[in-house]
Amino acid sequence: MSTRLPQLINGEFAQSATDTWIPVTNPATQEVLCEAPAATGEEMEKAIAAAKAAFEEWREVPVTERARLMMRYQALLKERHDDIAKVLAKETGKTFEDAKGDVWRGIEVVEQAANIPSLMMGETVENVARSIDTHSWIQPLGVCAGITPFNFPAMIPLWMFPMAIASGNTFVLKPSEQDPMTPNLLAELFLEAGAPKNVLQVVHGGKQQVDTLLTHPEIKAVSFVGSVPVGQHVYRTATEHLKRAQCFAGAKNHMVIMPDAQKSQVVGNLVGSSCGAAGQRCMAISVAVFVGDSKQWIDDIKEEFAKVRPGAWDDAGAAYGPQISPKARERILTLIKQGKEEGATCLLDGSDCTVDGLPDGNWVGPTLFTDVKPEMSIYNEEIFGPVLCCVCVDTLEEAIELVNNSPYGNGTSIFTASGAAARKYQHEVEVGQVGINIPIPVPLPFFSFTGWKGSFYGDQHAYGKQAVRFYTETKTVTSRWFEDDIADATHSGPNMTIHLK
Repeated sequence: MSTRLPQLINGEFAQSATDTWIPVTNPATQEVLCEAPAATGEEMEKAIAAAKAAFEEWREVPVTERARLMMRYQALLKERHDDIAKVLAKETGKTFEDAKGDVWRGIEVVEQAANIPSLMMGETVENVARSIDTHSWIQPLGVCAGITPFNFPAMIPLWMFPMAIASGNTFVLKPSEQDPMTPNLLAELFLEAGAPKNVLQVVHGGKQQVDTLLTHPEIKAVSFVGSVPVGQHVYRTATEHLKRAQCFAGAKNHMVIMPDAQKSQVVGNLVGSSCGAAGQRCMAISVAVFVGDSKQWIDDIKEEFAKVRPGAWDDAGAAYGPQISPKARERILTLIKQGKEEGATCLLDGSDCTVDGLPDGNWVGPTLFTDVKPEMSIYNEEIFGPVLCCVCVDTLEEAIELVNNSPYGNGTSIFTASGAAARKYQHEVEVGQVGINIPIPVPLPFFSFTGWKGSFYGDQHAYGKQAVRFYTETKTVTSRWFEDDIADATHSGPNMTIHLK
């Protein structure tokens, strides 16, 4: 019998009373690593109630103490970095190096959470009117919730609960049921770092548990990362129930290649950004837009793609791992087939990919299409696999128009030696995160992750200053203090207007 994963509720890791258990498999072998519970309604209520009760005490903890908790936590995460990465690699299929990158980018957000005193500073103006001062306080909301995806089971939970908790809130985390072991380990280490009982709850399950969080009156804000249909559901449901919501959804990220770009950098970066993590990144480059003569490099890209091979997490020669599930693999294969049927030229087909010794893995080999048109399925849909679509245009203006016509706006990049071309592109492109000679422009956490259009539903983005604003409310205080000798001299009867006198 496989191990049954506990939940963190009311300060304790305990087994669920559920009758529904979800198998968590190694995507390279289909071995069942553990079973995750679908939390019962009673367990969901208990977790939310415990977080609510903890909030009343936690909100009063000095901001410096909250910062020190995050300092201890980031130190412990660094100490256990490789241990976390091994767990992550086994349940996601990521290569060990990629898994370590996942953990490290999360640690960087925890480091930012340790800066919370300066991030929560309000504003003050003296003498807004005679002897009247105004200042603002930044205060926490209450119980917040996070719903996280399978593709970054360390980084994305660490986007959420450290910033929320450092801001004075308590938090209920519902991680992906496909790889919940890593979030559980993060929670264990958070308690080990000295987190007070109940500031963090971890529950498991699927849609039913998500909907409980979205509709529960005690949940004040919801953070989500995942697919477009689920992101839209989360945003609509949460806001209909008068909650704050930030929902990061799908993407179709373009890299524009100018003829003056450095060829070797273009080729290497395209291969890494489209095939890395088996293409299972919302910031992956899935469309290469070749401007003018740069299309001559497509054969070189094909040559480099052909050298890339997937493999198991502990295979040092593997470039990436398997897809997360057989269902995900089948969806990618269907889209590859549709691409061929719709008239795209498949220069390299990874549909029949196999890995020696691992016949049951969810493997898809690197796949390269050219002659791709905007009306094709492989262009319109987020494939979320190691598939790159090549589109050729004559001018930078055409490239910008192509990108701006996309319903998504998560990330984009341009490779060029021209400052003028780069300046024009970054200014005119309707995408939230832009890289110049950088393929995946994910910002470090003292900035915010700023997807646009159909890639994001909400107002305030993840981590950085915007995360603090999302997880807090501003209280503005206007005050006057009277001195006895001045009060009598200045009193002139009731003020019947809103003008400060």
